[in-house]
Amino acid sequence: MTNNLKLKHKLIISYLVVVMIPVLLVGGGVVSYFRAQAMERAIAQTTNNVQKIKTQLSNMMRMPNDVSNTLLMDKSLEKVASTHYPSVLELTKAYLSFDSFHRYINLYREIAEIRFYYKNPTLINNLELVPVDAQIESTYWYKEAMESRRAIWQYIDDEEEIPIRKLSLVRQVNFPETHTSGVLIVSLDQEELNRMLRQEPFETLIADERGYIVAAKNPALVGSTLKDLDYGVNLNEQGKGAHKLDIHGESSYMIVDQLMPEAGTSILKIVSIFDTASIMEDANKVSFIGLLIIFLVLIIALFFVYIVSFLTTNRLLQLSRQFNRLALGNMNVVSRIDGNDEIGQLSRQFNYMVDSIRQLMDQIVEKTEQNNTLELAQREIKLKMMASQINPHFLFNALESIRMNAHMKGDKEIANVVRLLGKLMRKNLEVGREQTPLKEEIEMVRSYLEIQKFRYEDRLSFEVKVDPAASNMMIPPLVIQPLVENAVVHGVEGKIEGVHVQLTVELCSQVVRVTVQDDGLGMTSERLAEVIQSTVNPEESEQKRIGLRNVHQRLVLSFGEEHGLVISSEYDKGTQITFTVPMLNGVV
Repeated sequence: MTNNLKLKHKLIISYLVVVMIPVLLVGGGVVSYFRAQAMERAIAQTTNNVQKIKTQLSNMMRMPNDVSNTLLMDKSLEKVASTHYPSVLELTKAYLSFDSFHRYINLYREIAEIRFYYKNPTLINNLELVPVDAQIESTYWYKEAMESRRAIWQYIDDEEEIPIRKLSLVRQVNFPETHTSGVLIVSLDQEELNRMLRQEPFETLIADERGYIVAAKNPALVGSTLKDLDYGVNLNEQGKGAHKLDIHGESSYMIVDQLMPEAGTSILKIVSIFDTASIMEDANKVSFIGLLIIFLVLIIALFFVYIVSFLTTNRLLQLSRQFNRLALGNMNVVSRIDGNDEIGQLSRQFNYMVDSIRQLMDQIVEKTEQNNTLELAQREIKLKMMASQINPHFLFNALESIRMNAHMKGDKEIANVVRLLGKLMRKNLEVGREQTPLKEEIEMVRSYLEIQKFRYEDRLSFEVKVDPAASNMMIPPLVIQPLVENAVVHGVEGKIEGVHVQLTVELCSQVVRVTVQDDGLGMTSERLAEVIQSTVNPEESEQKRIGLRNVHQRLVLSFGEEHGLVISSEYDKGTQITFTVPMLNGVV
């Protein structure tokens, strides 16, 4: 799909797909991550604040509990409360001599007041010792205290002449000597409770088990109930944890925790509420600035990509025109594109290629005559000569393919094909070596396949699999390329839809196994027998299978009969050729 696009458009589209879109997506993801992190930090901070309030409240409530434990054993309280006084004077003297409540109130600033309710008609209510009447007996807190021996924490909101209206500890006090009981109330100081919540950044409140607000960041809420709050939800039904909800149409979070006081049965609920808009405001501002900067940088980068692509394509067009002149037969063409980048190097390689082609065309006849006069008696000379037989055949085909394609298409890809051809030509000039590293042979095969891919286009596909452990193995030169050439030529010519060629090099025990396989037309059993016979035929007059015979005889001469070519084929399914090279051959 991209082959029909201009290079300039490819670069711009690649930039958009590979850089711009991913960066914007990642930027959006980072923004979302930072927003989520800001929200999580706010929830964590609020949860920590609620936990801190819970700890402070627990410490504050410990003092009234300790005081109540002490008063349970206070004989002076029992005496002053249970004595029946004949006169007001005696009662006054008893009140003046009893200072336990005043002492604890002065000693602990958390305690606002202490009251003791007892059924003694001779007592007078002095806001410390209070006689129990029918109204007090009917109150919720009095009934609950008389039914339980454990301490109860609740907001006292009764209709006394001077009401308490504070969070108070309520518990039953028994007098063993008289077998009677009274109710002790120790109230916390409201200002101390409110001061604890006043420094909180969000709306925070504390409610007792019945839903009465006993302390709040907003003191005006103290004494009201959770049901009175216009939050759109029933706070009494919210359990512990963080809850997301809408309050007055705004997205908010509610952090709820519970506290069961020491030696008590009541549960206090701590609630902290904050809206997400206030948390997200700074995060949104930073995110917007960050995305704006990223977008501006990407736009500037896109402009530079366009400029670079424009300059690059202009130079490539100049080089393409030189290739067109070469394709038309002008062997004196010279490319004058300057620069040290890849295009400048390609221009210099083009000039080198033109000179090399001109020289090679002059030397082909002379080289062929020299190869025909080599003596075949000695093994080394025979190996070199058999290797050299392959080069002219492929070189002429490759040159003709390049010339015809360049003439008909004027394709820019001619530069890459010529580079590959130059690499093949240099390898061919080195064929005089007895052995070459496997990786160099594979590199030459890749170059050959790329050139043939250029020639046959979609009719040819290939795959090369090489075990890295065998890359430095030494093998005779030009033993793989003829097999690949055979698979390509006969596969493409035999099937209209083309051929797929697969080269596999794998390390098996003490040998390196090389397999060339194609899915071409294949051969019948009779034709396969003829091909196998031609590879072992000592006579060299047979020209149709000279490449296979050359490779087979070189392998047999070098490594023995067991390492020669193994050919298998099935008509209309393809052909497979395999040979092995022993590890004793050595590694570079």
